[in-house]
Amino acid sequence: MTRFQDRVAIVTGAGAPDGIGAAVARGLVAEGGRVVLCATSERIHERAAELGEAAVGVVADLTLEGSADAVLHAAFERWGRVDVLVNNAGMTSVTSGWDADGDVAALPLADWNAALARNLTTAFLMCRAVVPAMRAAGYGRIVSVGSTTGTVTAMPGQATYTAAKAGLVGLSQALALEVVRDGVTVNIVAPGYVATGSQLEFEAAAAAAGPFGRSGTAEEIAACVLFLAHESASFVTGTVLVADGGHHLPETWPAS
Repeated sequence: MTRFQDRVAIVTGAGAPDGIGAAVARGLVAEGGRVVLCATSERIHERAAELGEAAVGVVADLTLEGSADAVLHAAFERWGRVDVLVNNAGMTSVTSGWDADGDVAALPLADWNAALARNLTTAFLMCRAVVPAMRAAGYGRIVSVGSTTGTVTAMPGQATYTAAKAGLVGLSQALALEVVRDGVTVNIVAPGYVATGSQLEFEAAAAAAGPFGRSGTAEEIAACVLFLAHESASFVTGTVLVADGGHHLPETWPAS
């Protein structure tokens, strides 16, 4: 398949080899695309090397002013364009070492600010960077990886992450209306439990008790991202595609 032949994509948060960002990048390249991969660590160069000449890695902290522009510059320097942005950068309080069990009344401001920066500001800065180029080209696909937390569910002790992911939906839907006449669509994929190296035992147990009896895979989430990133999804914008194996449905799951 060559659905993304000659398309150039930026994928943030693509450093983990078993993560959603890396799976998205592999899917894009497998279908003819070229990708700029971004992460905060040097391991992003390993992910790019695995994809050969179709990929370039950029180390950048996307919470900082100017970092998104540097990533965009890498795309134009190598391939002269950007067609797709996948905002996947982010982290939960569980995987970052923040207090996952703290309630709002005891929440440090530093944790609040860090969650918004990693899960919302990163997407804002990347969108702000790429939109002028997409408008000029008359084409663009922006897909942000959100979460069912902050979209269809909430979790106690996760106010920072929940608020940030809910904000990502608001940002995406407002932007979708701003660029709707420019040939640019903006959508969100909201995964539930996904089996990656950062998945904890309690998450795996919760997923096993769900309708599918298992976690999702990074490749399954990537398939949703690729659908929204393709030109055929031209009439889909401002949408939250929930990919959680039915966890958001009422608890009338079939017995296994």
